[in-house]
Amino acid sequence: MERKEGRDQPNMLDKCLRILRAFDGGDQQLRLSDLARRTALPLSTVHRLVGGLVEHRLLAQDDGGYQLGIGLFELSGLVPVEQELRVAARPFLQDLFMATHETVHLGVREGADVVYVEKIHGHSDLGLPSRVGGRLPLGCTGIGKALLAFSSNEVRTEYLERPLRAITPHSIVDPARLERELAEIRATGLAFEREEATVGRECVAAPVLVQGVAVAAMSISVPVSAYRMPQLAAAVKTSALGLARQLRTGREHRRPPGGEMFG
Repeated sequence: MERKEGRDQPNMLDKCLRILRAFDGGDQQLRLSDLARRTALPLSTVHRLVGGLVEHRLLAQDDGGYQLGIGLFELSGLVPVEQELRVAARPFLQDLFMATHETVHLGVREGADVVYVEKIHGHSDLGLPSRVGGRLPLGCTGIGKALLAFSSNEVRTEYLERPLRAITPHSIVDPARLERELAEIRATGLAFEREEATVGRECVAAPVLVQGVAVAAMSISVPVSAYRMPQLAAAVKTSALGLARQLRTGREHRRPPGGEMFG
């Protein structure tokens, strides 16, 4: 009996994760039938598992269906990258927002995607697919390009060798073209996205470099009609440099006497 229960536990965890990841498409709310269809699980199984997820506040339920619960948000604050990075970045993101009144993002790389760890909504934030905790392909976003440009040669090569995903008709799907753009980003320290994630929106991004490695990147997203490249580029680059200095200072303060830095 114990062996059977041991086998079932990973299977149950996988099913619960499939239910939570059913919201990856950006939907705020899903019905039970939607969850069953997206996870390819029997409706009875989904009904049983969502009960436990609601009990632990990983999902919330109302008359319209289910949505991600506050428990996930509370857990996300315990992730080390968010603890250090979000706290350090918040003043710089707020300054950037106050200077532009446009949407600003902070993101990190996870595999072939950018994961957004912070976002301040601008006055014209309509139709943007980004959300805190959400992910988009690296090659379709300014933040993703900045992260990819300053990743290792192995990471860039692996990314460029796979089929490039497209979100809009403007997304770059030619590896040679993206490789040229990444080289330009390394030379200038600025990455641009031109309607590649959302039609009608453009953005400029800059990497947050610590010891030459992009630990994060930040961006400003604006409507095409409001794009002011020189001013926006200078603002985001200044903020990224400030955050990089803050992170380096924090790491040096954690250096043990006569020893190596932590992290």
